[in-house]
Amino acid sequence: DRVSVNALWCLTPLPHNASSWLQARQNELIDRLLTETNTARKRLLLQLLREQNYYKESLRPDFIDYCLTKINSECEPYAVRCFSLYCAVKMCRHYPELIEELRLHLDMLAQQSLSPGLKCALRNTLRDIDKLA
Repeated sequence: DRVSVNALWCLTPLPHNASSWLQARQNELIDRLLTETNTARKRLLLQLLREQNYYKESLRPDFIDYCLTKINSECEPYAVRCFSLYCAVKMCRHYPELIEELRLHLDMLAQQSLSPGLKCALRNTLRDIDKLA
């Protein structure tokens, strides 16, 4: 059964004191995202996942791969690509080799025609990566 867009939308403005409730459901959110075909639900799930913390011991390779492939997917909406980028940097920061892979994706992204939001996400991500060094 599919979660409604309205239900996901209602979760996005949750106050920070409720973030632990969502954090506890991180794997469920990721599982839903990986099988989701509806663009609006993908965007909302990624928006929720963007705000979460990612710990080295519990990283999911399938979610990292998902995010890395969506960054340069021109058939995806800009919001899905931006949120994938923000999630990817939060996960990749734990491993230098993943940061290098992310940089390759960012180099490819920089060659594309980008929306202002995607340009901003690219700039912010590059700045965050530079801080890690």
